[in-house]
Amino acid sequence: MSLGAEAIRRVGFIGLGHMGAGMCGNLVRTGLDVTAYDIDAAALAGVVQQGARPAASARESARGAEAVITMLPAPPHVERAWLGVDGALAGLEPGAVAIDMSTSSLALGKRLAEAAAERGVDVLDAPVAGSPTRAAAGKLGIYVGGPEAAYTRARPLFAAMGEEGRIFYLGPAGAGYAVKLLLNLMWFIESVATGEVLSLGVLAGVPLDRLYAALVDSPANSTFLEEDVRSVLDAGDYSDVFPLRLVTKDLGLAVDLAREVGLATELTALVEQIHRRARRAYGDDAGQISAIRLYEDLAGIRLRLEPGT
Repeated sequence: MSLGAEAIRRVGFIGLGHMGAGMCGNLVRTGLDVTAYDIDAAALAGVVQQGARPAASARESARGAEAVITMLPAPPHVERAWLGVDGALAGLEPGAVAIDMSTSSLALGKRLAEAAAERGVDVLDAPVAGSPTRAAAGKLGIYVGGPEAAYTRARPLFAAMGEEGRIFYLGPAGAGYAVKLLLNLMWFIESVATGEVLSLGVLAGVPLDRLYAALVDSPANSTFLEEDVRSVLDAGDYSDVFPLRLVTKDLGLAVDLAREVGLATELTALVEQIHRRARRAYGDDAGQISAIRLYEDLAGIRLRLEPGT
């Protein structure tokens, strides 16, 4: 990929967890000058081995950078990384771009944008969708909100981390955060609905394989039903790559969003509470599809298909 004469070349990257490490590695492999930071020394060492330069703080990772990217677990981590003591924003020069790719809150995004404007820095919210495997392969979905000129300038960075056709510019600041929360919300609604429907059908006497086939070959079919739930149905795998502590964080942010815009969202609140119940039952690190396990336990069954079904 040609970055062009006007392209961003010096990048800071903060947050090298399951997703961030692969994303940072793809920027390094594109030929960018990347300075990385993480509180986990082993995680930092991993991207340094790939060619990134280490920084001792978020602020140091931003020094001399034309863009800084954060990929962090939750809003408090994002706030500390940008606005805390030795935060990245203090290290950026006017004209730089601050890019938060975490799943975070619109309220925090607004505070960051206001603080950045005082320094002459543009802010993009650009959360991602995908697994660590897709992050490492540079095939994430990316949902961007913020100034369009800043998006255009940062587009080659997103192209290094995201899949062609799945990088969306969605409009003003906060639009990326909102869409990511909404697509997560839809997925978790489907998880609850699928667990409830399959359990109810089995208790009503319908063999699971026939029930499942009928649902897939119907207007009720979805990607979740056809693909995502198969990890449970085939192997009892509730997908612990994305744990319930993060699921409930995202659903809590969706509830906050509804409150901010003044919309009554009873279903959103119920789905959040079901997942919080699953978290209490199975622990913080239980998999993201564990709501289905609640229905299995309530029904006294296990939703499993025979191999080859």
